[in-house]
Formats: sequence, structure tokens, C-alpha cells
Amino acid sequence: MYQTNTKFKRFNIVLRLLKILVFCLINTAIFVDVSCQSAPLKNNITEMNNENFDVQKTDGEWKSQLSDFEYEVLRNKATERPYTSEYETFWDEGIYVCKGCGAELFESKTKFDAGCGWPSFYQSIDKKAVKEILDTSHGMVRTEVVCAKCGGHLGHVFNDGYGQPTGLRYCINGISLGFKKKEK
Repeated sequence: MYQTNTKFKRFNIVLRLLKILVFCLINTAIFVDVSCQSAPLKNNITEMNNENFDVQKTDGEWKSQLSDFEYEVLRNKATERPYTSEYETFWDEGIYVCKGCGAELFESKTKFDAGCGWPSFYQSIDKKAVKEILDTSHGMVRTEVVCAKCGGHLGHVFNDGYGQPTGLRYCINGISLGFKKKEK
């Protein structure tokens, strides 16, 4: 009887592990399917190639111009922690520019509170101001946004800008941005 009871316990453990495995596989498949449906957003997605940008600098030049963390975000695609950007709750009128090259990227009138912890905009200042690049890192399919002039990583664009004129949410690392106040 002891052997039968032990075999039954082993069978139950294996059955539980199989249920957990199936649950994890189903949830992973649903996550990947949902994330694949939302990107790419536009047909102008391009491959990242530094030759496509007007501003060309060596790593040493970028490192001398940017702080360590600015360099990590703009050049190595790092992400700042949510709710840490000076621009997340900043509402002055003006133009947001690329911290790397000064290119004008977003107007303050297109900024909105998405509640995500990063500065959010529903459109760029000009369709040619940013480039969109297919991003398949971290097991997701997203659309990366970079400065069209220098290739600096800005963040990502999503089609969940509910209630906004374009339906888009440019979720931007505030550390990638500078700000030019509107002159009165």
C-alpha cells in the first residue's frame, strides 16, 4: 500500500507541473500574439543604420557631450525608470528637442498625461522629425522611435493613445529630451 500511495503522489506532482507548464505556455502565446498585433504601426519603419543620419559622431564624441545615463539611453537604448523624468509632469509651452543634437521633435500642445510615467505625445512636430524602427527586443514586437537627425533612442510609439487626435502614444524617455520655452 505504501508503494501505491507514493506512486499516486508522484503522479499528482507530475500532473500539477504539467498544468503549470501548459498555463505558462498558453499565457506566453497570448502575450506574444497580442504584442505582435499592435506593431508595426506605420509603413515608414526603417532598419537602424547609422549612415541614415545627418549627425555623425564617434562614441567618444557622444560620451564627451552626454552624461553617462544620457549616453546609455540615447546611444544604447536604455530606459529611464517611470515617474523620474523632469518632463513627465512638465506642462510649459514650447518645443521638446533631442538632447543629442537639438533637433525639434515634439510640440508641448501634443503632450498629454498618459499615466504611464514617461512624457507622452500624440504626434511628432513633423513626420520627418522621428524615425520608427521595428524593435523585437525583450520578447515583444514594438515600434522604437529615434531622432531622425542623429539616431538617438527616444522611446517607443504605441497605438493606445485613447482619446487623442491620432490615437498614438509616443512614450518618450525624458532624459532624451531638452526643452525650448515658447517666447512670448
